[in-house]
Amino acid sequence: MSGLGSTPHPPKVETFDVPASVNVDPKGITRAVERYRVEKFGLYLARPAPGRAQFHYLESWLLPVLGLRVTDFWFNPGHERDQDFYLDVVDIERDGDRWRATDLYLDIVLRDKRGLEVLDTDELLAAATAGLLPAAGARAALETAYGTVEGLARHGYELAAWLATMDIELDWLRR
Repeated sequence: MSGLGSTPHPPKVETFDVPASVNVDPKGITRAVERYRVEKFGLYLARPAPGRAQFHYLESWLLPVLGLRVTDFWFNPGHERDQDFYLDVVDIERDGDRWRATDLYLDIVLRDKRGLEVLDTDELLAAATAGLLPAAGARAALETAYGTVEGLARHGYELAAWLATMDIELDWLRR
């Protein structure tokens, strides 16, 4: 629970501009994307992460029907984490070739075939209490997280097995 004692913040919004090959982070920083790919179930992106001590590259899938962003971080030596995928609970909107993801605070650290951990429930509750996220948005975030946890648990915490039940097959650069 990383947000204990912190001041609630509005939901973070990130944009993904496929034609321009850029990703604009919640602070407004524009980052070049090496690869975008649109599939019927979502958007894939791969890009370097210059200036980050923890990781140097990331790959993500935006999955609108699930309300998830699934990320694989390429950690730098000495910063490795016991995780295979990081799942953000998000609201995803698409306007043609431009996508927008609003982070709904909850995150899931997945240790593929081993287990998971839900993070930042405190941030979600603080934002909802402060009126920064409507009750319906908080409820939707919780339902998404519960559904994701249940689906992953039912499939032995194997992301690919759970997604295959929905005809979603993710491919990654280095997997």
